[in-house]
Amino acid sequence: MGRFLHFKFFCDIIKAMQTLLKTYTGSQIVLQTLKKLGVDSVFGYPGGIVLGIYDELAKQNDIKHYLMRHEQAAIHAAEGYARAGGKCGVVVVTSGPGATNIVTGLANAYLDGFPLVAITGQVSAELLHKDAFQEVDIVDMTRSCTKANFQVKNIADLQSTMEKAFQIAQSGKKGPVLIDITKNVFSETAEFAEQQFIQILNTQHKGSVKEAFELISQAKKPLIVVGGGAIDASGEVLKFAKLHNIPVVSTMMGLGNFPSNDDNYLGMIGVFGNANIAIKECDLIFAIGARFNDRISGCFKDDELSKTLIHLDINEKEISKVISASVALVGDAKEILSEMLAFSELNFSDWINKIKSKCVYNYQKRTNQMHSYEVMEEIQKAIDKFESIVTTEVGQHQVWASRCLKFNKPRKFITSGGLGTMGFGFPAAIGACVANNFAPVVCIAGDGSLQMNIQELATCIDYNLPIKVFIMNNGYLGMVRQFQEKICNQRYFATKISNPDFMKLAESYGAKGIRVTKLDDIQTAVKEAFETSGPVFVDFVIEPMELL
Repeated sequence: MGRFLHFKFFCDIIKAMQTLLKTYTGSQIVLQTLKKLGVDSVFGYPGGIVLGIYDELAKQNDIKHYLMRHEQAAIHAAEGYARAGGKCGVVVVTSGPGATNIVTGLANAYLDGFPLVAITGQVSAELLHKDAFQEVDIVDMTRSCTKANFQVKNIADLQSTMEKAFQIAQSGKKGPVLIDITKNVFSETAEFAEQQFIQILNTQHKGSVKEAFELISQAKKPLIVVGGGAIDASGEVLKFAKLHNIPVVSTMMGLGNFPSNDDNYLGMIGVFGNANIAIKECDLIFAIGARFNDRISGCFKDDELSKTLIHLDINEKEISKVISASVALVGDAKEILSEMLAFSELNFSDWINKIKSKCVYNYQKRTNQMHSYEVMEEIQKAIDKFESIVTTEVGQHQVWASRCLKFNKPRKFITSGGLGTMGFGFPAAIGACVANNFAPVVCIAGDGSLQMNIQELATCIDYNLPIKVFIMNNGYLGMVRQFQEKICNQRYFATKISNPDFMKLAESYGAKGIRVTKLDDIQTAVKEAFETSGPVFVDFVIEPMELL
């Protein structure tokens, strides 16, 4: 009897160890790791090499897969999901063209700083560098537009590589990471460790908070510049600005990170901004998560930027890259600002009152035809009512949206800033809709940009996504046409475009289509769009020669 009990005890130990370390195929390990890391949504497009992953997706219900119609759209949707929800976006595509089609999306997420993990299939390890069918060296191709990339050729490295990829994507300045997995790994077997976990690595704080605050207290006209990097510190930025009554401006990527309806807010800076005068007249800039790329720095003379600069950024490489910083604060903006809130109160209300009246947009009608800013007025009412996320494509409509629409919370305005990717906004709206529990999402598009990924209307229909696409239809690639008017002596070449009938196109997919040609019909059309379940295209026929 004693031997039997001893044997039973031994068997129980073995069973417990098997529970802790189970043997899985590579495809199963991919799914198990995603589940363990809290992934609930994946965007992608299947192919032969990643068939094992798709077969595992079909066997479970914890992770929802969204079938897109193009791999570029899939990675943009994953980024839209990351931007709206604050989690890491995931995209799965096959080898060869499947992998190369996501490169634009990787570059987009890399420049704007949002976390993605892209899983690509690859030919079997023994076929690498032999020009096998659908083989491309996607690792070398994407070194310059990812935070890191990995090629997994041995199943023993798969789980640890995936966990490391998620850690890198979400630590420091966030961004995309690529995992290229060779075909043999998907069918090989290995043990899966249930108890491993990833840790988000925080950047160590550098720089003197006290010195920074002393410079602010000595200034007469300080200005806070809020960039995209302040997205998780919006509450602290608001508290700091209000405590000391400091005026605030935003980059385009920073819109919503400080409430647009707050008395301290002056507006947007940059090539299409209304608040550049504040940069010119201030004597100290406190930049929070802003990198001063050429779309901002190009608006000023060197002497207009040669002033005291406190530069706060989680990425040390951004400090003094464009403008030399007087004080560099490297680290998490939320934590650093929390420290700065402990200092005594200041008051720059006189400076706010003086500069605010100078920061205004002057909208001018070019003809009696409907203009974009008139459409935006009605869209604003709708997004206020429904608290909708807004995504944009890239072009004139993008600028009108950033100028006219007011965002009082972070993650409400999703646009392609650094790369300026036409075709981003519509699939990004899909990801944002998924992240936001399928609440209505507004996509503001141009007739040219929308056609880059217009096929994703099928995805919206498949999942009944309430995405309201408002098309600023001027029959041109409007931004380039405007440049041609100003720079090329009105030689309009390759910018006038033909369009489908957007109403009929929407209806052919099974969606609602509405056309608006008169000012009096804007309000009714926007209302109808939001009252209609599922996706809607609203085609606003606007002034073709409209200028920003």
